[in-house]
Amino acid sequence: MKETEIIKLFQEELKSKVLGDDAGFIKLGDRWLLLTNDMLVWRTDVPDFMTPEEAGAKVVTMNVSDIAAMGGKPIGFFFSLGLPRDINEKTLREIAKGIKRGTKRYNVEVLSGDTNESNELVIDGGAIGEAERILLRSGAKPGEVVCVTGDLGRPLTALLLWLKGEKIPREIAEKMKNPIARVREGLELANYASSAIDISDGLSKELWEISKASKVKIVIDPNSLPVHEKVKEIVKNPVEVALASGEEFELVFTISQEYLDILSFEFSIIGRVEKGEGVYTTTGEKVPMRGWEHFAGGNNDIGS
Repeated sequence: MKETEIIKLFQEELKSKVLGDDAGFIKLGDRWLLLTNDMLVWRTDVPDFMTPEEAGAKVVTMNVSDIAAMGGKPIGFFFSLGLPRDINEKTLREIAKGIKRGTKRYNVEVLSGDTNESNELVIDGGAIGEAERILLRSGAKPGEVVCVTGDLGRPLTALLLWLKGEKIPREIAEKMKNPIARVREGLELANYASSAIDISDGLSKELWEISKASKVKIVIDPNSLPVHEKVKEIVKNPVEVALASGEEFELVFTISQEYLDILSFEFSIIGRVEKGEGVYTTTGEKVPMRGWEHFAGGNNDIGS
């Protein structure tokens, strides 16, 4: 089964109203408590050009990014380690240093930890946060614009070069090795945006998630995608790479045009929201749902 099919199965069986967004949420008084967890598996998620310290820091970012996408402020991090018997102290110490670096970056406390024996190294992280107003995937409305923070394409380009055994330029590898969650942007967007999601699996897949949850049609202009300049130099199909590149941890959001001048951070307008369903380009082509999906072979069919 594919990851999306597994998620759907559990949504049906558990009948939970909060499964399906970047983080779970529950109202406590006049604020929302946010809770998320995200796992890093060494064999599938950590290429050999990443260090254990970078992996430890990244698992913090992965979870904090989910809180940011909901418009929340991260306040705590927790984790469990699945460890093979032959794990060495040096690797463990580097992972610990990475987790410390990540929690310091986002000013969050480590609240809990657990260890267990497993066949391979796994870091299962989690984060809690709080918010006055939460951003869901289901709030997009026709007439709004679709925007994205930062640049796109570097993590997938790094992965493609690595799979081919080619040298990875420093500025390409950097975003995959040391991504940054958009916490400040998420907190600001909570006041103005109608929906948001972080790019963990790929832009096209995240746009489809918003389209399905909000029951709207999304139209994007491929020429407006903020593809990193170095990506354009390296790959033959930069737009495809930008649409499929996962682990970007940028925020995709929909917002009324009247609020655009208010936002204090940089972003790119990449499309618009219309009545209907699905994700299309301005030329009428349907955008494939491409990106990373566990149990389905990921995005390895995209060549560079």
